[in-house]
Amino acid sequence: MPFDQRVTIAENPQLRIPQREGWLRIRDHFQQQAPTGEVGIVLPVGCGKSGLIAITPYALDAHRALVITPGTRIRDQLGNDLRANSTTNFYERCSVFPLDETFPEAVVVQSGRVNLDDIRHCDVAVTNIQQIAGDENRWLDALEQDFFDLILVDEAHHNTAASWQQVKRRFPSARVVNFSATPTRADGAVMEGQIIYSFPVLRAIEAGYVKRLRAKMLRPSELRYVDRGDGQERIIGPDEVRALGESDAEFRRGIVMSDETLGSIVDQSIAELRRLRQETGEQRLKIIASALNLDHCVQITEAFRARGLRAAYVHSREGQANERVFQQLENHELDAIVQARMLGEGFDHPYLAVAMVGSIFANLSPFVQFVGRIMRAIEQNVSGHPLNQGVVVFHVGANVARRWADFRQFSEADQDFFAELLPEAEEVAFTRDTVEREPGGGGLEPVEIIEERGVRAADMDPIGDPQAAALLQQLAEMGVTPDQAAQELSRLRMTRQDLREARRSALNERAQNEAGGILGRLGISPGGRTLDPRRTLRNFAWVVADLNRRINEHVGGQTADRQNFTLDQLNAAHNALPEIVQLFEDQIRNAAA
Repeated sequence: MPFDQRVTIAENPQLRIPQREGWLRIRDHFQQQAPTGEVGIVLPVGCGKSGLIAITPYALDAHRALVITPGTRIRDQLGNDLRANSTTNFYERCSVFPLDETFPEAVVVQSGRVNLDDIRHCDVAVTNIQQIAGDENRWLDALEQDFFDLILVDEAHHNTAASWQQVKRRFPSARVVNFSATPTRADGAVMEGQIIYSFPVLRAIEAGYVKRLRAKMLRPSELRYVDRGDGQERIIGPDEVRALGESDAEFRRGIVMSDETLGSIVDQSIAELRRLRQETGEQRLKIIASALNLDHCVQITEAFRARGLRAAYVHSREGQANERVFQQLENHELDAIVQARMLGEGFDHPYLAVAMVGSIFANLSPFVQFVGRIMRAIEQNVSGHPLNQGVVVFHVGANVARRWADFRQFSEADQDFFAELLPEAEEVAFTRDTVEREPGGGGLEPVEIIEERGVRAADMDPIGDPQAAALLQQLAEMGVTPDQAAQELSRLRMTRQDLREARRSALNERAQNEAGGILGRLGISPGGRTLDPRRTLRNFAWVVADLNRRINEHVGGQTADRQNFTLDQLNAAHNALPEIVQLFEDQIRNAAA
């Protein structure tokens, strides 16, 4: 059995500090304290979690290991790290084995590519949870209860869900090691298992494994909005903006969805990107932006494009279109990528350097996961390198300042007080129902932000940036607050041409999204041919074409001539789209009745 063979780990200079320390801690815990049970390991993004998973079976002299991931992307990445014939095999890259040793037999559990015989002859099986739990399970029940004596759970802040529990009950005697960058789930539930090892973010920054982080908070001197209570316009100052952001879910949504305030967040994000590119000379640095939903992805993408940036979005409903965007990102053909809870665990693109917060984070865990997208170091193991810096940009009215403060505590936390720290951070969380629901659902409508003036970008306390921290301390000793030292936001100029092209592109994307929404609400299959009288076009293509025809007719434009629409026509089309969609949907429903 390969997991009792000779390995070089504790003194292996090619392994990272948390890989060596984590391996020793796992070995000692199960040898000295608990031969069975469940434990947790906390490592920041980019610190070698996949490698630690690969060597953990050797800490326990395991018989056979099951590695569980939350999705196919991470499953495939881990599979490549473990498979003997992979060019990225971790054991070979880090000289874990002597040259004459045999690699463990790894199998990736993937529909159409694996069978029960493959699994019965493996040493380690790598799977995503959807493949083995619930109704989709095709092989779990065929295995003996002692088939796996070790279960390794990647991104284990998911593991309190029922599907994960089902797997663990299936192999009751298996030892379980959970791995995560943050031990809480998005809903506030804590990752199971005693946390026996953690590697704080500050140590990771000092070692050059991850980027130094700074945050810019946008703070207007004056903001004008429509109070939904009485429909009156109100003008408030910065303290009231922050207070409303902390207490009013509709106000928070208005901050990240209204063109006026969203434009401020976009402008500052672009300014930070340009500063980093100029300081480092690296033109491949990029922005990642978070959005609330699909329509919000389109809105933010349009805002970037109107300012001359190459931007695209990904969303779980977009399917193959996402792969094209990922390829554009890898080819450095984008300046900004926008996503709605899409680029989570396992996404690895170190040139993401600016995180634009355009969504609402209910608690610490999802915020850490999002910020983690910009944490991967470009220059590995080089502490303080100019390229290893990231910036988070957010608006004071979105209540992200508390998440940043929680993250700073989290980054400095020691394993001895994780249990005390995280529940304390959860006390300031919003109720879950204000996070996942789409705007308009359940009466949760964003307020209308009409205007904001005197927007300043204030530096928050940095994470792992001693120079920035020292400068802020000097200012404090002089009696100067970050708000007072903040620079006035410089609004970016937008040409009419860029604005028109962005509006046109956004209209095309909104029409396609609305077409999918119509079919979904009516329960009509997108791939069928029931709607086209000629039975030529599939339902989705027919609805898109007819919806675009209606839009064009409404603004007096010719079919297939949207390139020549004026900016006024495009604005009118956007404004009329909800009414056009509702009328079209009612007509389809009535025709089917």
